[in-house]
Amino acid sequence: MILAPGKKVLALSGGVGGAKLALGLARVLEPEQLTVVANTADDFEHLGLHIAPDLDTVMYTLAGLNNPQQGWGLAGESWQCLDALAALGGEDWFRLGDKDLATHLQRTEQLRQGRSLSQVTRDLCGKLGVQTRLLPMTDGPVRTMVQCAAGEMPFQQYFVREQCRPVVTGFRFDGIESARPQPEILQLLQGQELAAVIICPSNPFVSVDPILKLPGLRQALLDCSCPLIAVSPIVGGEAIKGPAAKMLRELGREVSAAAVAEHYHGLVNTFVLDEDDATLAAGIRASGMDVTVAPTIMRSLDDREQLARVLIDVAGGET
Repeated sequence: MILAPGKKVLALSGGVGGAKLALGLARVLEPEQLTVVANTADDFEHLGLHIAPDLDTVMYTLAGLNNPQQGWGLAGESWQCLDALAALGGEDWFRLGDKDLATHLQRTEQLRQGRSLSQVTRDLCGKLGVQTRLLPMTDGPVRTMVQCAAGEMPFQQYFVREQCRPVVTGFRFDGIESARPQPEILQLLQGQELAAVIICPSNPFVSVDPILKLPGLRQALLDCSCPLIAVSPIVGGEAIKGPAAKMLRELGREVSAAAVAEHYHGLVNTFVLDEDDATLAAGIRASGMDVTVAPTIMRSLDDREQLARVLIDVAGGET
């Protein structure tokens, strides 16, 4: 055990990159010491089903069921239902595998029966053997709208159907004003058990900002006495995964880890850079943040555990 008994870590996660670090943390901490909060602003209704991409990516990864090649979806997947749907003229732009469909069917049915997204997520995690506590950021509907030069579109249409081609001008989170953070998140932040809050290497605009913009959550983070640590999703001027670099460029910002640090300025205590970006450390420190330089590209399971241990050490744990 590398954290004192009773101490806990709260991790804020998007999809693939966040899920990798969540798994590393889950492997070096006891189950009761880790809570992972997943972005749900990219959830959407498709084919009558409630799809929760980031939540499912983290859940499948923690369960050891994810597809390691693509990072999302299930290993050993088949696509007969979607292929048959396409043959009938149905929409097949969002690839739902046969096994993955079972998750969406169960979630949708449970939600229709009046259960909350938190309750359904807890049940699904239990059925899949996930011991780490995984929470949706909110039980209310929040939807990321991508503002583009040609107009506004839902995130999944931009990300999957349009393959991130439209030029981005900004983002809007529909429903954010009336949404509330999942209650257990605030309970953790207001308690005395937290050793650290970790922002995983996820897209700062569409994975992390929806969580941070939930009413009251940013202030709760600022009021929390524990360290708040962010891991850069940009290494060597490129995104490890996804469109973060493209978004930075189109928003007129420098494509660098330093730009991500600037985005989190005023909230994050310690920013974690990859070794390839060590030369940026001095500039970030000058802005008032502590900086830790460590290998952050998680190609293997050992890499994920190593980064998790570095973060726990930064938080004041024992290595």
